[in-house]
Amino acid sequence: MAKTASNLQIDSVRLWDTIHETAKFGATPKGGVRRLTLGPEDKQVRDWFRKACEAAGLEVRVDALGTMFGLRKGRDMSKLPVGLGSHLDTQPTGGKYDGVLGTLAALEVVRTLNDAGIETDAPICIVNWTNEEGSRFAPATMASAAYAGEYTTENILARTDLAGVSVGQALDDIGYRGNDAVGAQKLGAFVELHIEQGPLLEAESKVIGVVDRGQGITWYDGKIVGFESHAGTTPMPLRRDAMGALAEVALSVERIAKAHGPNAVGTLGEAVIANPSRNVIPGEIAFTMDVRSPDADTLEAIDRDLRAACAEIAARRRVDISVDAIWRKPPTIFNDKLVDAVETAAKSLGYSNRRITSGAGHDACNLATVVPAAMIFVPCKDGISHNELEDATQADCGAGANVLLHTVLSLAGIVG
Repeated sequence: MAKTASNLQIDSVRLWDTIHETAKFGATPKGGVRRLTLGPEDKQVRDWFRKACEAAGLEVRVDALGTMFGLRKGRDMSKLPVGLGSHLDTQPTGGKYDGVLGTLAALEVVRTLNDAGIETDAPICIVNWTNEEGSRFAPATMASAAYAGEYTTENILARTDLAGVSVGQALDDIGYRGNDAVGAQKLGAFVELHIEQGPLLEAESKVIGVVDRGQGITWYDGKIVGFESHAGTTPMPLRRDAMGALAEVALSVERIAKAHGPNAVGTLGEAVIANPSRNVIPGEIAFTMDVRSPDADTLEAIDRDLRAACAEIAARRRVDISVDAIWRKPPTIFNDKLVDAVETAAKSLGYSNRRITSGAGHDACNLATVVPAAMIFVPCKDGISHNELEDATQADCGAGANVLLHTVLSLAGIVG
């Protein structure tokens, strides 16, 4: 059995087919996917996933936040299961692979073990986490964050989208508010396969990214309050222009991130003018900022510099600028043993690889605070993600799934 397992490969055609089969749920005219959390398309893919898991012999359970767990029994059920998976929700103009690859590769691992008749010592649990993207409900990765104890279940259920629909109501609308308490399904470890969402692997012709850490993230909500006045009659020196102040804030974020580089990034992602009009000087603008770095001290330094810059802009332009940090995720350091297991699997399978930092946030980053966790990256074309042009190759997706398979086998153990 061990010899068979050492040569085991996933079925890359089957994996590729499932990726494209699920892409029909929320398919966009440009070839992407729009599958917002807990919407009708999310229900469609969840129903598909449940049926596929049950067909693979998994016991499927759903927790109070809609996260789906598919359990494959092991010889020793006293051992905590090895978790693997990702998410199935997408951005409004998302692609076919972000999250989907990791979730369907987890399913493919189980199918491959079933086909080979391999029983593991520890059980295996594949997971579809609710609302990783954060595009409908904030914050992102909310279900895995609640699993890790960062939020209460009640707090997350009360979060609302722009239409005022709560997470709880949305779960009820699609029938995925489960009976299990969040955290009831314990995991002994967690491994997540994902496209890189960046350009490094492709640029260096590496097949596997062995992720050893994830960037820290701070999300800010900001508001600028100036004074609305006539665009044609108000002299330039007398204006309290919220838009002019916003432009300076945007450039300050860029300047400060560059100054703390190369391992720092920052951007303004949203800006909404209150009561916009062509011939009115904007008096109030709400905006959001996203700042990231793998170093906690750098994040703190950027925060200080941003607040100082906003205070200077506000005083000089005679506007009020408020900046509130609404979400902080410290930098993630993945478990050394699991990172080594990923690297060993990649090398034993003959795939070119490199250690890499995750620039994006992922469910595994939350899990890493409560269980040993690691991630596997594969390249995506031109580093593009969160875009309908997002693309990856069948060979790379298959390679990532093979590394996931052999990493899981090294953690779960093989009977026989």
